[in-house]
Amino acid sequence: MRIAKEGYPLILAGAGLTAVAVVAGWKLASGALGLATFAIAGFFRDPERRIPDGEGVVVSPADGKVVSIANVSGDSRFAGAATRVSIFLSPLDVHINRMPVGGRIDDVQYKRGRFLAAYKGDASEKNEQNALWGVDEKGRPFGVVQIAGAVARRIVCWAKSGDHLRRGERFGLIMFGSRTDLYLPRGCKLEIEEGRRVKGGETILGRFV
Repeated sequence: MRIAKEGYPLILAGAGLTAVAVVAGWKLASGALGLATFAIAGFFRDPERRIPDGEGVVVSPADGKVVSIANVSGDSRFAGAATRVSIFLSPLDVHINRMPVGGRIDDVQYKRGRFLAAYKGDASEKNEQNALWGVDEKGRPFGVVQIAGAVARRIVCWAKSGDHLRRGERFGLIMFGSRTDLYLPRGCKLEIEEGRRVKGGETILGRFV
């Protein structure tokens, strides 16, 4: 199982503490620490995905549950946005973020904020977050926002302004429960509904028409 590199320090620390507990003969402690280490390894798992082909295909930027599909015309952060798809990631979901389309990253903006429960609607505006804005190969704009939740306290983004990334390519992760918002312009036909579970890089959310 592939593990995101950010998880290794926590996994190694947990394994070390487990080993100490075993040597000391602390059965309950060693069992609890072993389970915690296993759970951390599971959280940082990074499975391969089958990325769909096709012109204009938009895939999910995250694993989780679609909790909101909203009209956001006039959003000051992304003037061209017509729709926002919000995906809630529980601690049991894969937390790797992937590109919804292939294209160029024009800007990356980090903003401090609160740590409200990520499934709440106002988390999109109030929570700590990291936003990526860019255009696909045909110049169509999009935005992806990584949003911290009540448990998540660290957002990781490997992408930088000017990077060219493929559809489904990994660009970051959010630790321990979070939300990912996808902003799409007019001219994108959604193929998803609220309540649906999705897989990052694999589930088709919509198509440019």
